[in-house]
Amino acid sequence: MIKIEHVYGDYFISDNKELLKLDTICAFLSRSYWANQRSVETIVKSINHSNTYGVYHGEKQIGYARVVTDWATVYYLCDVFIDEEYRGTGVGKKLIQLITEEYEGIFGLLDTLDAHGFYEQYGFKHNAERFMVRRPS
Repeated sequence: MIKIEHVYGDYFISDNKELLKLDTICAFLSRSYWANQRSVETIVKSINHSNTYGVYHGEKQIGYARVVTDWATVYYLCDVFIDEEYRGTGVGKKLIQLITEEYEGIFGLLDTLDAHGFYEQYGFKHNAERFMVRRPS
């Protein structure tokens, strides 16, 4: 069910999975520090089992985010990217604003090495003392 279709200037943000461009998503994730070892099969499976958000400039996908949630108590925001060429346009801020508004009232989590200040604008707080991680072997 499509919930978000938002025009922001020359950009379009949607949770319609039919619009996603797998090649673009895989290319970006292969260059990321957090997902550069994921197979295409794993990326496809993650898309199929998550809420996804694409950011588009015309026909070109320039951004993406994925959310895993139970819709009641918690959501995990992950795989967020905006193409380097489009950073600084405000479209990344609009994407996160739309997502945090959609999940308002639910406990949000995310993992970042270098974007703490960006996410703090949307109410996320750095909390390394409380959370633990179990990585697959």
